[in-house]
Amino acid sequence: MNGFWHEGQGGVMVAVKVQPKSRRPGVHGRVPDVAGERLRIGVAEAAEDGRANRAACETLARALGVPASAVSVAQGATSRQKTLRAEGDPAALARALAAL
Repeated sequence: MNGFWHEGQGGVMVAVKVQPKSRRPGVHGRVPDVAGERLRIGVAEAAEDGRANRAACETLARALGVPASAVSVAQGATSRQKTLRAEGDPAALARALAAL
């Protein structure tokens, strides 16, 4: 585990904390967590019908420079604390995550 993310087969798993209805959508750095740290993501959408999940995936995809379809919710679909899976070259994704 490298802070808030770790490599998986064909991509990376990223621990995030999503803030729905945020006034400042986007990636807002790291926050401490019981298990280490998480990447904080603010989204303007409400947590209804999966809209905040989709927005969080799109936000992370933009930050990593991958298509939105390459990021999905792996765990915590109904929680603010989630694990997102980003598909792609783990080395390239690791470089992008280290810059966040």
